[in-house]
Amino acid sequence: MTIEHALEWGKEELYKSGVPESELSAWYLLQSCFRRAGGTGQTFSRSDYFLKKKEEILPDQKKRYELLVEKRKQRMPLEYIIGYTEFMGLTFSVDENVLIPRQDTETLVEAVYPLCKGKRVLDLCTGSGCIGLSIGVLGAPASLVLSDISAAALRVAEQNGRQLAAEESGLRSIQMEFVCGDLFENIKGVFDIIVSNPPYIESGGISGLMPEVGMYEPITALDGGGDGLDFYRRIIGSSPSYLCGGGMLYVETGYNQGESVAALMREHGFEQTKIRKDLAGNDRVVSGRTVAERKD
Repeated sequence: MTIEHALEWGKEELYKSGVPESELSAWYLLQSCFRRAGGTGQTFSRSDYFLKKKEEILPDQKKRYELLVEKRKQRMPLEYIIGYTEFMGLTFSVDENVLIPRQDTETLVEAVYPLCKGKRVLDLCTGSGCIGLSIGVLGAPASLVLSDISAAALRVAEQNGRQLAAEESGLRSIQMEFVCGDLFENIKGVFDIIVSNPPYIESGGISGLMPEVGMYEPITALDGGGDGLDFYRRIIGSSPSYLCGGGMLYVETGYNQGESVAALMREHGFEQTKIRKDLAGNDRVVSGRTVAERKD
């Protein structure tokens, strides 16, 4: 079987199984086989494909490709199969212990990072670390604390921190700490900015999610309680104790939760609340500022 025939076979198998974006999945799975087979992490580009597509695929690559296609047919997320994803132009390792970063979440990072230079930043529910580490690379904060209740998720975030620090010199100059705990548990000190993408799916809606999400992504990173707002109540209620005077809280929300979350912020004394929309025009980020007068 040639490399070209292998790719066409993969596309057809995934398409027949109803996998969304079957052509894209087939390509990334094939590309992954060549990267792993080389053992050095090198990419197999589109140019490489067109130069080599008439060559025979090696037996071990063919066997691995068939295995990966079968996993994708079972609706395992592509990102978990290949082990990484792109976010804010950076590469993040992911596995079944963390939520897969979404493009919508880039709206949160884009809102926050311009404000972070020289500031103390806390990222709650960090998961893969994509939010906090992207802010670290792009925003040059003085210090960065990334926290998650899952020790397994935190290990992924730490791995991404090491990987990005090796590639991005600016991140190496930031005081960075990874903390395992339930929201503010084990968090010390005060911060200029707190950022979070907490679980916000209503418990009753989990079963209706697409298979890639409901069957494979960690339930603890999805389930926000009966109305989806449980974590916002906890985060917003406790944040004033961990923010300096005039400190900012930024949270990602579901598409229809902006007004509810903004109201929660106002109830807890936050000022200048603002709802930002994503590229699709849906509520995505809510922010608020604590009162300026505070003695830390």
